[in-house]
Amino acid sequence: MRAAFDEVYVYTMGRPGFILQHMVDAFAVQTANQDTKLVGIVFGLVGLYLHLEKQFSGRQVQEVHMKLGRRKRAWPKINLPKDRGSMTVIDVLAVPAGPERDKAIDDWCRSVWTSFGGNRQSIIALLREYQIA
Repeated sequence: MRAAFDEVYVYTMGRPGFILQHMVDAFAVQTANQDTKLVGIVFGLVGLYLHLEKQFSGRQVQEVHMKLGRRKRAWPKINLPKDRGSMTVIDVLAVPAGPERDKAIDDWCRSVWTSFGGNRQSIIALLREYQIA
């Protein structure tokens, strides 16, 4: 899985819209476990929410991450579901490079975000605190 991540990471570096941010968020959330830092999971979910529900570009998501990181705070508790989505980065890598793979990245993001749907209201509440979206 890590090798597939590395390959898709390099692929996304030059893609329009800074889609690299979206694939990094999807991977971070999908592979999170009890030892993963909560801030990383929260930031990943924030990125997926903003991308999929608010149509933020990768660059815009990155700016929100920087804004959230400026002040220390307690992050909302996140439920890690057993099912993390029907797609993985391996599925993305299997799709031919170009617009088809870019769409597969969006499909992967949607799959992960949907599986974490129980956390949606916590992410929305967090963003409201910062007056974002």
